[in-house]
Amino acid sequence: MQILRSSFADSIAAMRLDRAQARIAETYDVKVGTETVALAIAVSRVLAEDVTAPISLPAADNSAIDGFALRFDDLRVDGPSILPLHGRTPAGPSPDAALPPGCAGRIFTGAVLPSGADTVVMQEDCAVIDGKLHIPQGIFRGANRRLAGEDLSHGKLALPAGRRLMPPDLALLAALGFDSIAVRKRLRVAIFSTGNEIATPPHPLRRGQVYDANRALLCGLLQRLQIDVVDGGILPDEAEATKAALRTAAGNADLVITSGGVSAGEEDHVRAAIESIGRLEFWRVAIKPGHPVTLGVMDGTPLLGLPGNPVAAMVTFWAIGRPLLDRLAGATSVPSLRLSVQCGFHHLKKSGLREYVRVQIKPDGIAYVYPKKGTGILTSLTEGDALLELTEELTSIRAGDFAPCIPLLSLYG
Repeated sequence: MQILRSSFADSIAAMRLDRAQARIAETYDVKVGTETVALAIAVSRVLAEDVTAPISLPAADNSAIDGFALRFDDLRVDGPSILPLHGRTPAGPSPDAALPPGCAGRIFTGAVLPSGADTVVMQEDCAVIDGKLHIPQGIFRGANRRLAGEDLSHGKLALPAGRRLMPPDLALLAALGFDSIAVRKRLRVAIFSTGNEIATPPHPLRRGQVYDANRALLCGLLQRLQIDVVDGGILPDEAEATKAALRTAAGNADLVITSGGVSAGEEDHVRAAIESIGRLEFWRVAIKPGHPVTLGVMDGTPLLGLPGNPVAAMVTFWAIGRPLLDRLAGATSVPSLRLSVQCGFHHLKKSGLREYVRVQIKPDGIAYVYPKKGTGILTSLTEGDALLELTEELTSIRAGDFAPCIPLLSLYG
């Protein structure tokens, strides 16, 4: 029996992943305005403007420990020192009480150093005898002193525009005195699955059907990025219905994402719908899994078509979708963490193809291929540890070789 092939598919060379990412950067720009939100709800929002420090952190020299403040120049260099005690400086608001020369003063963690003091001796390292402080030899100038502005100086850049705010960023902003911050408005993204073979839980499955996992996957990924999700449901394998649904969604969203329906089969209608209404940026990227990923524009709204298999949908969402979402949201794309690991397996691949191999990393630090290799194997994402990244130039990897891997947790935003 002759296998029919798509002459159109054969005529289009797959685009390199780095070129597809560059095309996104060249073509798309921010689609949302700005708003001010309370710091308490700003996690994962995109900073709209550079933030410069309105104060220094810390604001003044202060003590890092409970101990005694003194002038370093009052210490002997040839043996222990004895200094009379003068004053007490607790943490918190207090008037500046200058430390007289030749004296030491009691001080507590976080307290501002009294004028004249430049060094703090830990209370465990000295002794108070008859109202005098006995200090051992060997203390260095500036010991246990936190310098004003050593964390961040007044007027310096604290956080750049485009940063997706993480909990430590919120802590820094709070320490600088902010209780609200200007961020980009949330993107609105419509998602669809496609295909007569999938059903929405908990409806009973008919023969030949499977439950739709991809909308749950995409919804979770988008929500972690503080994106408003419009669930469009499942599109049937019908060309006109697909076209109508995508066009309606494009008029009400900043981005439309589909899964399935982007290959060259007779029942794959997403790419054809894009071409009939808008324009195709690219179709087929030299990436495995996820080769048929599609990007286009419909009525001015970008439409990203992901493959139907969940693993391919996950990989292409991260490799193609995330850079696109960052551009639309005004966020600065941050490369995913890559760690070098030793491989415990042999693997062959095609030249010119960027391949991501799901691996488990054993306690000995060696990476092994997840035993079930299909791109529909969801447990490879729930039980796997990382994606081993094999670049276009490689054609093989052998046990003992080192390669970069991307922890799966870093793919989720």
